[in-house]
Amino acid sequence: MTGSQNFIKENKERFLKELMDLLRIPSVSADPHFSKDVHATAELVATHLRSIGIDQVEICETKGYPIVYGEKVVDTKLPTVLVYGHYDVQPADPIDLWTSPPFEPVIQKTEIHPEGAIFARGACDDKGQMFMHVKAVEAMIKSNELPCNVKFMIEGEEEVGSENLGIFVKENVEKLKADIILVSDTGMLANDVPSITTGLRGLSYVEVEVTGPNRDLHSGLYGGCVANPINILAKMIASLHDENNHITIPGFYDKVVELSDEERAEMAKAPFSHANYCKALDIADVMGENGYSTPERGSIRPTLDVNGIWGGYTGEGAKTVIASKAYAKISMRLVPDQDPVEITELFQKHFESIGPAGVKVKVTPHHGGEAAVTPIDSIGYKAASLAYEKTFGVKAIPVRSGGSIPIVAMFEKVLGLKTILMGFGLDSDAIHSPNEHFGLFNYYRGIETIPYFYKNFTELSK
Repeated sequence: MTGSQNFIKENKERFLKELMDLLRIPSVSADPHFSKDVHATAELVATHLRSIGIDQVEICETKGYPIVYGEKVVDTKLPTVLVYGHYDVQPADPIDLWTSPPFEPVIQKTEIHPEGAIFARGACDDKGQMFMHVKAVEAMIKSNELPCNVKFMIEGEEEVGSENLGIFVKENVEKLKADIILVSDTGMLANDVPSITTGLRGLSYVEVEVTGPNRDLHSGLYGGCVANPINILAKMIASLHDENNHITIPGFYDKVVELSDEERAEMAKAPFSHANYCKALDIADVMGENGYSTPERGSIRPTLDVNGIWGGYTGEGAKTVIASKAYAKISMRLVPDQDPVEITELFQKHFESIGPAGVKVKVTPHHGGEAAVTPIDSIGYKAASLAYEKTFGVKAIPVRSGGSIPIVAMFEKVLGLKTILMGFGLDSDAIHSPNEHFGLFNYYRGIETIPYFYKNFTELSK
């Protein structure tokens, strides 16, 4: 066992305590009420970086929440790894569905995590996974085994679109100069089936508003006489998919690249159980675009989903009203070659065109991002693959994820760097949902695996 691995083994309890302290701060970037907490989390991340020996640690202010930056230069002739992560988290709502308070982390055993898992908002996405990198680098520095240079860039706005990160990156190209970007904000197939994410879907996110009469109306006096915005919105949304669950927006699929039979056959080698998938979600069956498997629907095919819908009276008891307005939030996951700006424009044009004369339709674009693909023949991928094989004892499987990390495509455009996505979470970890958790096995195994990536990447770069 190497010095860094010994250091990790000897400091496991402290590593866990420090993560629990980080998870107690409600760094919800979407809600201004938590602004002080988000800033406090940035301060704590900076404190941790300084304490492990990272130099030139800065809290870089933006128009939104700050970016924590730091670097450790071993030798300018050696490669540089740029670590990206985020310290902000999703809102915890609905609170009543949590089995324990979302910002009071507890360890509970589960069927998938018999050794225990940390239950808290941000445990997996992304505080736990981001903190793995801090602890792995600490182990290498303290044991004098850091084989190359490292830079950290930890932001506080990932959950709200990373708008200011793009500005920061463009203004700091020289500061962020590196050879590879390393991110843990994804997952793997199972604890005994490690995998490396090689593709991410893009995103187009919009909010729609349907307005009918100029005020809420009595449903007895006006029902059946005027357009009901909630009824209309429901019909409009329903029309966005046909009987084969194919998206009906004209031009939506024009740039979607179909994978070859050979590529789909390679994807199918990844283990997948329909029964276990349904059991984990407590559903009777799956649903999606005809002609594609469940793993394909969730990775190589574009989607359109309603993320929220509201309007009218939703309080206790009854109120017989026809609402003046109805709203919905809609996200579209995109595949390579689909441009998020173009897709947003196609959606807006189509959605506004299908509204009947009795209502006004407004579409407000929010954040978006392009899809990204990482080649499996790159030095970075090989370094990650060998690292997983070292700690898990089996080869990692390359997989495409259904999720979106828009900044990955931005990094490549602005910095000219590919990103290696070394995720250690599981699909069952309930990120963005009540009872989010992160297995102790996954947390520690991530800390143990990351140093081998640095070692492999440095050696392969020679």
